[in-house]
Order: sequence, then C-alpha cells, then structure tokens
Amino acid sequence: MADPSSYRPKPGQIPDSPGVYKFRDEHRRVIYVGKAKNLRQRVANYFQDLANLHPRTRTMVTTAASVEWTVVSTEVEALQLEYSWIKEFDPRFNVKYRDDKSYPYLAVTLNEEFPRVQVMRGAKKKGVRYFGPYGHAWAIRETVDLMLRVFPVRTCSAGVFKNAARTGRPCLLGYIGKCSAPCVGRVTPEEHRELAEDFCDFMAGRTGTYIRRLEKDMMQAAEEMEYERAARLRDDAEALKRAMEKSAVVLADATDADLIAVAEDELEAALQIFHVRGGRVRGQRGWVTDKVEAVDTSGLVEHALQQLYGEERGDAVPKEVLVPALPEDTEAVSQWLAERRGSQVSLRIPQRGDKKDLMITVQRNAQQALGLHKTKRASDLTTRSRALEEIAEALGLDTAPLRIECYDISHLQGDDVVASMVVFEDGLARKSEYRRFQIKGFEGQDDVRSMHEVIGRRFKRYLQEKERTGEWEEQPTDTATAGPAATGPVPGPAVTGPGLAPAADERPSVAEDAEPREDDGRPKRFAYPPQLVVVDGGQPQVAAAKRALDELGIDDIAVCGLAKRLEEVWLPDDDDPVVLPRSSEGLYLLQRVRDEAHRFAITYQRAKRAKRIRTSPLDDVSGLGETRKQALIKHFGSVKKLRQATIDEICEVPGIGRRTAESVAAALASTAPAAPAVNTATGEIIEEDDGGNS
Repeated sequence: MADPSSYRPKPGQIPDSPGVYKFRDEHRRVIYVGKAKNLRQRVANYFQDLANLHPRTRTMVTTAASVEWTVVSTEVEALQLEYSWIKEFDPRFNVKYRDDKSYPYLAVTLNEEFPRVQVMRGAKKKGVRYFGPYGHAWAIRETVDLMLRVFPVRTCSAGVFKNAARTGRPCLLGYIGKCSAPCVGRVTPEEHRELAEDFCDFMAGRTGTYIRRLEKDMMQAAEEMEYERAARLRDDAEALKRAMEKSAVVLADATDADLIAVAEDELEAALQIFHVRGGRVRGQRGWVTDKVEAVDTSGLVEHALQQLYGEERGDAVPKEVLVPALPEDTEAVSQWLAERRGSQVSLRIPQRGDKKDLMITVQRNAQQALGLHKTKRASDLTTRSRALEEIAEALGLDTAPLRIECYDISHLQGDDVVASMVVFEDGLARKSEYRRFQIKGFEGQDDVRSMHEVIGRRFKRYLQEKERTGEWEEQPTDTATAGPAATGPVPGPAVTGPGLAPAADERPSVAEDAEPREDDGRPKRFAYPPQLVVVDGGQPQVAAAKRALDELGIDDIAVCGLAKRLEEVWLPDDDDPVVLPRSSEGLYLLQRVRDEAHRFAITYQRAKRAKRIRTSPLDDVSGLGETRKQALIKHFGSVKKLRQATIDEICEVPGIGRRTAESVAAALASTAPAAPAVNTATGEIIEEDDGGNS
C-alpha cells in the first residue's frame, strides 16, 4: 500500500487549467482517469487526510504510485480525452457499464453494393445503419418479414447471393415477391439501393409519407379498375401499419429522444435506456456496473452518455436526451453531444407530461433490472460460499457464519420505536425465523439503548431454551433433545421468565399453543444461536450489542456492525473499521442482510403507526358501537370538537343518552390530545380535523 504523500506533486507544479489526469500503480498501469475544469483544485483533493476520503477513493490513492496530467484548451476536449483514455487503458477504478446481455440490432449494410437487411450483434461497423437494440432477435425478424412486402430488400447471405447470380435463379423470397432479386438483375444496383434507403427512412420514423403514398396509389388503382393491384397496395399498407404497431406510441409529438434512468445502491448501479424515434420506442437496453469509484447519480449519467455516444455520429445521437440528473458540467457534455450529432442536442430532466411519465416507466425498468441482477447473484451457491468465507476471514472467525442474525431499530421522531431481527442461513433469507420487537424498557429515541434491550431480550430467550432442554445440566438426562446442528428451527412458543413475557408483535404468524409443549423434544423459537450478530449502525450500536451479550455471559457469538454511509464494518473494541474490498461478495452479503433488516423494521413501524393513528378514544367507551361513534363524529365534525363539547351537547346527538354521554366525556377527558402534526416542508401546524382520528 503506497503512501500518497510519496508521490504528491507540489502545488505549483499542477496547472489551474482544464485537463485530464491519470493515476498509475507501481507497475505503470493506469488505474484511474478523470477530468477537471481546474486540474490544480481537483488533483489536490486526492491528497488530503485519508480519513476524510471516501473508502473507494482512499483505496485508489493508496494503490496508485504516481499521478500525471494533460492540459487541454476546453472542457469539451477534456471530456473527449477522458473517454478516449478510459477506452484505451480500461482503468480498474473507473465506472464501466457492462451489458447484461448482447442486444441484437436490425442492420442495413449500406457499405455493400447491394445492401442487405440482417440481424447483427456485437461491435458496430462503419457504413452500416443500425436500428434498435431489440430485446429479442425474433422481434426483428417479424418486423422485417412484414416490411419486405413494401421494401423487398435483399436479406440473403453472400454465399446465397453469389450462388443465385451464378445459376441465374433467385431464392424463394425472390419468387414470392419479398426480394427484388438484384442477384439476377431484376433491379439495378441503384434501384435496390433506393429501396434500402427507403427502408431505413421508414425505420427511422418517417412512416407517414410511405403509408399515405400507398393509400393514394391504392385509390388511384381502384378508380382505374386495377383491382388486383389495389388489393396488393392495400395489403402493403396494412403490413406497414402492423409493423408500426409492434412499437407502441409513447410520445404523441413524434419526438426523437433517448431516455436514461438509473437505479443504484451503495455497491452497484443499473442503467436502462429507451430509444424513442418518431414517438415510438424503437429499442431498449440495460447495463449494470459496480460502483468502483465514489460517484453519484450525475456521475453515473455522465459515464453512461460517454459510453452510449462515444462512437456515434449523426442521427445516432438523438435531438433530445432525457436523464434523471444532469452531469456536473452540463454545458460541456451538451456541446460534446452536439459536435457528435452535428446539430443542437437538448440534455435535460423531464418535469411534466408524457416525457415525465415515460421516464417513470424507464426508472421502473431500471429498478427491476437491479433487483434481478441481485437475485441472480444471491442465488449462486458458489458465490454464497465465497461470501461467507470472506466474512469469516475479514472478521477473524474460526468458521464461516452459517447463521447470521441482523438487528435494526426503527422509529418516527422517537414514536413507535420497534426493532427487527432477520435471519440468513447459508447466505439465504430464512423468513420463518424473522422476529419483531417493541421497545418497552424506556420512552423516547435512543438507538443505542434500544439495541442493547433487543439483544438482551433475544439472548435471554436463548439461554432459557438451553436450560429447558437440559444443555446446562452437568448430569446427562433421559430426555433425548435434538441440538441445533441436528434439527432445523421450528417456530414455537418461548419459555418466558420474569419480565420476559413475549409481546404480541414478537409472535410468529403461525398459530401457537397456549402453553409450551415440553415433551416433543424440539427446540423452540429463539433456540438457535447465530455464529454472527450484525447490527445496523456503527461503533456505538456494536458496543451496545456486545455489552448485552457480555452481561448474559455469552462469549462465543461474534458481533459486528455495518454503517450505511460508507459501508464500513465495525468490530467491538476496535477504533478503526474493517473496510472490505468494494468487489467483495462478503460485503455484498452483509449489505443484503442489513437492508433486509431495515425493510422488515420499517414495515412494522409503519404498520404500528397506522394502527395508532386509526385508534380513537371512543374505542374505550363501553357499549358505544360503530354506528353511534360515526354519529358523534358526523355531528361534531372531529374528535377535537367532540372533546370540547359539554355533556348536554353530546346528548343532542340522536341515540346518545345521558349515561353514554357522560362515559364519552370521561373517556375524552382522560385522553390527552395528540401533539399537532407539522408540515416539515413549511413548518405549518396542521389542525386536526380528520373525522375520527386523535
């Protein structure tokens, strides 16, 4: 590991003009390429105190052994040079999108004497016109089959074409009218090229001209009583319309645009692009990347634009590019795109209307792509095994943690404080073992104290179960009990001790007996200890969890915490975190466990809050049914106004007698009004007038 101060350039050596810089390792390999408006300011940022750097940036500067730079005259030149160097050197610390599959394109080989329509994959070739990409090759073939009625362009291979020219007989498509048969001279090379260019124009979105022309010719043929020709033209027009229907209209104003959306987490990002031409979605593709550098959404968008359009020219760059976030230097990127297109390119964030709605759809596709990528990654047995081994090595465990439990605290401004416990066995979620807790030991917001309480309660249950099964008895017992390694976890009622009565929210959703069954020999819930306890948080939460285990005399369970901001792993009694490599499968598994605990906790917290909001003081009034509750609320307008009413005023409500009115008044008087809600955006106090909530 290199010390950045050993190769830090002197401040006066670095120019303050635009440019591109490269970090090289000890073997002179380029490991990172970046651009800057001001090289002096940007490069100096990498040589500050390592503790202040993002973990990924810190890894890069300690891997590097030298830095060099190249001055350019404009920011656009810097963007172009950065793209060229990333493509040339393939630096390990730069974001690189990779296709999640090889997308097929519809290609027209205009670089040949007799252009050919075909399906193409891989790198684009000069002189070939591309349309797409498409999700499936069969979708291209269906479209081409419909369009060959109107544009009978050659689709055969070079071998078939030469053989037909040699024998003087066209292939089957030539006989059925789906090829103009240039191989046997039915059309001249110029006429065939014109057909190919018309085909390209139609695919590029200029559809109305051809359909109107066909319909006009059809009407003329019908007037001249050439009914067979009119019928053929009618079928041609219908074929073109069916080809158009295969790509749905999404923008009514026939816009040419690319829409880019990004879905990301701390480790990875998924990108989706919709190519819209003539208001129709003509292609779609997606990429996934590891976030090997400290980059935000705008940075991901800039990298995507470079990869999308770095090799494109002319109409391949659309008039409009819609993105979720603008690059840091929007003006330079827009100018770079305009130079590649040859005319102005609009780069912006859609704010309203059809384009905003379509962007939501693209974003949804990106989220699904990221989820699918993570699911595939998590389902691989070899990957899971490697992840567990990496965790064991990083945390100094003797064996791989086959059972991991993760805990998270959730609340809303100190109210409805709850906790979650999720379980992963062999790297997979074991949802039947999930548990939920209410914080009972104190009121208010204190995540550290809450974590201590939850860990203590959970492992007290574990110790009680050990005692019940006789695992602590020094003398062997006659009862055969299955140990944790022999039997899978079976949900069952916990044996409780003083102060440990299970709350309703801690019970699994399956039905339980009223009393624990002591004679079946099976471990109950909370019976299995994990090899690793993960808490959502940093050093304070880890210390609280460790203290709870120490108080119970448990010293054979490892504890760590995963801090969300920088994805650092904290261990008890360590002042510095463990930083797992960004590409580590172990870090990926810990992140999944932590995110699942957070999801489970916040879902429960929201459910409790919703239930509390729906609760009314009128629920406690004996003999007051739902009908009379509604009558009271309807009469007074809200619980707040009902609370201010006198007993005589309450008696005026039909169906409410004096005794009931006194009970209602007493129930409302004993219930303190809820604190007023506050609009966090404006600071405005929202008056309660919700028709029954309090």
